[in-house]
Amino acid sequence: MSETEYSGIEIVRGTVLPEWIDVNDHMNVAYYVLAFDLAVDALWEKFGITKDYISVANSSTFAVETHITWQRELAVDEPYVITSQLLAYDDKRIQQFMRMYHAEKHYLASTAEWLNLHVDLAVRKVTPWPAAIRERIAAFADLQREWGWPLEAGQQITVPNPIYRASVRD
Repeated sequence: MSETEYSGIEIVRGTVLPEWIDVNDHMNVAYYVLAFDLAVDALWEKFGITKDYISVANSSTFAVETHITWQRELAVDEPYVITSQLLAYDDKRIQQFMRMYHAEKHYLASTAEWLNLHVDLAVRKVTPWPAAIRERIAAFADLQREWGWPLEAGQQITVPNPIYRASVRD
């Protein structure tokens, strides 16, 4: 896979730091979340959700749900690239899907699906996107109208043939 074959729009590049390595000698799960969270911040900048916007508008976004999959390991000092694909948005919410690739070997290392809400920080309540931000979100969505739904998106965690399964509540 070449760089031009990454799925999604490139958002950020980074390198696995030594402090991100765990006892299994690979990138710890917590740091995948951190790397994806930093990528969300970079995507928000493209939409105009900057520190200045948050300060002036007293509005921001809150993550309310995420799902991460791990496909292949990353080790210390390995470079990565994170891409984003918009899955859905409405007046107050945005659902996006990110992929983390090894930046040199081009394999898919991890995916993350996020649902965020736009929030008025003064009252801590969900509020509609301002027109300028919603227009930038729409423009980002227009770049990917022909893309399909990612295979890993919308998945539920499950054990295919469990020896034990807790009762499902009604």
